[in-house]
Amino acid sequence: MGSGSAIRGSRVGAGPMGEAERGEAAPRVRVPFYCANLHEVVPSFASEALVPDEWDCPRCGFPAGKDKANPPSPPRTEPYKTHLAYVKERRSEEEGKLILDEALAKLRADRAAVEAHMRARQN
Repeated sequence: MGSGSAIRGSRVGAGPMGEAERGEAAPRVRVPFYCANLHEVVPSFASEALVPDEWDCPRCGFPAGKDKANPPSPPRTEPYKTHLAYVKERRSEEEGKLILDEALAKLRADRAAVEAHMRARQN
């Protein structure tokens, strides 16, 4: 069993949540929004608040607009690109070959220097 004197479903300091305790509710206006998948979402806003032109549809995540006949188009998603794809966008084939040749030459020179140093230490 649980603890003896705890009241289930309540917490310390919780009281009744009626209109009198919370104060008067602000005047509200409900505005319908429609997405490209024909979903309708009707959020409520304070009557003096600025209502946005678009609202995110909670069902599909697409943008929703106020015009049911002409909802905003869904965002275009770019396909995943690898690091190599981004490099190929920035460099031509010839530039890539030059950079690769320079990097290989540097690696070979470094390796030759290490091997020469190791031979010198052995003698």
